Amino acid sequence: MFRRILVPIDGSHASNLGLQEAIKLAKDQNATLFLLHVVDELLVTQTYDGMAYLPSQYIEEFLAGLRESGKKILANAEAKVQKQGLKSQSELVATLGHRVSDIIIDKARKWKADLIVLGTHGRRGLTRLVMGSDAEGVVRSTRVPVLLVRAPDRPSTRRGKESKRK
Repeated sequence: MFRRILVPIDGSHASNLGLQEAIKLAKDQNATLFLLHVVDELLVTQTYDGMAYLPSQYIEEFLAGLRESGKKILANAEAKVQKQGLKSQSELVATLGHRVSDIIIDKARKWKADLIVLGTHGRRGLTRLVMGSDAEGVVRSTRVPVLLVRAPDRPSTRRGKESKRK
């Protein structure tokens, strides 16, 4: 039985599919959901590091915007969970210098999660190498069972037109 399900969310399509699956499981198992949003500040500061002419206040404003966006993502997720009559907790974590997967694993351990439900894009090859994979990092390093919910590939407009011709 899963009583405590951790659901990392970032507002993406894949993340929303993971949340939907976690809600189904929580209803079936009478579980509590722990919704987690991580703001990776290192990603932003590394991006702007080479732009010395950009005042630091703009970087701070951008980071504040990311945190505010994270709060909205959590609020929307909480509303979906509550609409289903489920219990939930949520937390926004801003990190500088830690991998997102490490934060997820640490929160799962501290919260004593029985399961982690993660939406994943299922990237492969060069895209995965360049962008990394938080889901892969979690799966490789946690002792908590993980359910990966893969978002289906969305066909491009061009591909969609070609398939309609056939």
